[in-house]
Amino acid sequence: MDQPLLELRGITKRFPGVLANDHIDLVVGKGEIHALLGENGSGKTTLMNVLYGLQQADEGEIHFEGKPLKTNSPGQAIDAGIGMVHQHFMLVQAFTVTENVILGMRSKREPLLGLAQAEAEVKALSEKYGLKVDPRAKIWQLSVGEQQRVEILKALHRRARLLILDEPTAVLTPQETEELSAILRSLAAEGRSIIFITHKLNEVMGISNKVTVLRAGRVIDTVETASTNQAALARMMVGREVVFEIDKTPAAPKEVVLQVEGLKAANQKKLPALRGLSLSVRAGEILGVAGVDGNGQHELAECIIGVRKAEGGRVLVCGQDIVGLSSRQVAQRGVGVIPADRQHQGLVLGLQLAENIMFGNFYCEPYSRRGFLQLGKIEEIAGRLIQEYDIRTPSSAVEVKNLSGGNQQKVVLARELSRSPKVIVAMLPTRGLDVGATEFVHRRILDARDRGAAVLLISTELEEILSLSDRIAVMYEGEIMGVVSGDAADVNELGLMMAGAKRLPEAS
Repeated sequence: MDQPLLELRGITKRFPGVLANDHIDLVVGKGEIHALLGENGSGKTTLMNVLYGLQQADEGEIHFEGKPLKTNSPGQAIDAGIGMVHQHFMLVQAFTVTENVILGMRSKREPLLGLAQAEAEVKALSEKYGLKVDPRAKIWQLSVGEQQRVEILKALHRRARLLILDEPTAVLTPQETEELSAILRSLAAEGRSIIFITHKLNEVMGISNKVTVLRAGRVIDTVETASTNQAALARMMVGREVVFEIDKTPAAPKEVVLQVEGLKAANQKKLPALRGLSLSVRAGEILGVAGVDGNGQHELAECIIGVRKAEGGRVLVCGQDIVGLSSRQVAQRGVGVIPADRQHQGLVLGLQLAENIMFGNFYCEPYSRRGFLQLGKIEEIAGRLIQEYDIRTPSSAVEVKNLSGGNQQKVVLARELSRSPKVIVAMLPTRGLDVGATEFVHRRILDARDRGAAVLLISTELEEILSLSDRIAVMYEGEIMGVVSGDAADVNELGLMMAGAKRLPEAS
């Protein structure tokens, strides 16, 4: 048997009140794509942070290429031949692709920067591995998928023999995911090893050679991917059977609650993002908005919730135009928001769970009275919502940055849904969540619909759209290409509309 590239032996990592990694063993072979699978909070990212030198293990050993390895910093890991692409990219937005790739490295032409030579090297690398990106483009000009390619180029430029990818498809479109899969297979065929941290079972089955499942900081099992299936992996992940097809009762839609008429808006680059878009959502129904990311979905949501200026058109909630109102005023009109980026848009990470629960409503009852916070009431409400939404936390005093991604999303859900909004704008509500947390979020969204809320669901996950939506609207280049019944939706027809190749007559 060939010597493995990497061996982790008995890795243990403790945080106050939490045993994140409990004597974990992991073996990764050369040229192997090894999936690390587990629920949010199972210890996957912590384990890789230990390997990459971002955190130090309390116990255990690391062996790389047959030799003991001590990684006290990412620099030591990089020097050893280990690269890591984080879920939240580590890029300087104002720098070019090339400048980001060589950042922190010694120039071969010191004291000169040697930027022209570096650009040529980055271009050659990108062409060799199919990582299409302009070396001279600024990071802020790139799509999320292109930014991820820059992160991979950074690791390859540093001659990484082991590449760690943390939730690499959480922010990618289906097309970008397919491109990434082809890139990973190419790297593995060349002899590089890849650890693929994920919670998406279909990607594990489609990409990896082996899979190790973690639960509550422990290794449940390591299996050959070809010898298992999604149901078995899900059972190992969460310790129970998981419902992949969620049951839902037929919708009973009533009056129109959200009406968007002729909405126009620009994107971050001041280019047209919404081109006179119109749609409506009734009380007691879910309208799913499908489309490849970057076709105006985010601008649509942001115009509705008051964080982006509309350049034309109207947004009516219960007949009242809310265009031009602040996000607080929009919330006061009965609009709840599940944002696409929970860490930057949905939560204040340095505040306690209880403080995040009252976020946005701290100035009014029951959270405050006559200008004074009602601490006992805040604690009472937070405790009730922790139980109701199954938020895994030692107490409501824990800072939300210390919660797993799934539990952070539950905090957002608890805050927004407990206010019984008339309209719910849900943007990528299960982004980065495991199967158990996804099932929970889906049930809560359906419960809100059944209570009479009008739900606008924006997702790049077509399976999610098909599973939850009563009607489906397809967006392409800032326009609605068609609206179809969720029950009668045809995947091929949706795909043609998502690509701009088909428009239904009523969408003209």
